[in-house]
Amino acid sequence: MSDSSITQGVTARWFALAIVIILADQATKWLASSVLCCRPPVAVTSFFNLVLAHNPGAAFSFLASQPGWQRWFFAAIALIASIVISVLLVKHAAHPAERRFCAGLTLILGGAVGNLIDRVLYGYVVDFLDFYIGAWHWPAFNIADSAISVGAALLILDSFRSDRGGGS
Repeated sequence: MSDSSITQGVTARWFALAIVIILADQATKWLASSVLCCRPPVAVTSFFNLVLAHNPGAAFSFLASQPGWQRWFFAAIALIASIVISVLLVKHAAHPAERRFCAGLTLILGGAVGNLIDRVLYGYVVDFLDFYIGAWHWPAFNIADSAISVGAALLILDSFRSDRGGGS
C-alpha cells in the first residue's frame, strides 16, 4: 500500500469521526427539541436538568441580544474555522505523533459544523444540557459545545508536547 493511500485512509478516519460528532449533535438537538418543547426543565439529578434553550449568540449567550447580524457573523467564523481545520487535518493526519492534535481538531470541527448547521437553519443554536449547583446554573450547552471544549483542551495539552519540532 502506498504512503498516499495510507495518508488518505487516516485522513478519512478523522473526517469520519467529525461526521459522527455532527450526526450525534444534530440527533440530540432534534430529540431535545421534540421532547422538551413547551415543557419546564426536566430534572435528571440534583445537579443536572434537560432544558430547551435557543441561543442566537455565541458562548455564554455573548451578543445574543443583538438584532440578528450575529447569526451570519458567527456562521462565517464557523465556516472559516472549519476550512482552516480541514486543511490542518489533511496536513497532519498521517503523522502518528500528531494524533492528539488531530483528535482536538476533529472534535472542534465536528462541534463547529454542528452549531453552524443550527445557526444557518434556525438563526440560533439549540442547547439543552443544564448543569447547576444550588441556584447557580452553568449556561446551557449541547454536544457540539462539549466537543469544541474537549477539542480545545486537547490542543492546549498538545501544545506542551516536548517533541514538537519543525517537521510539520
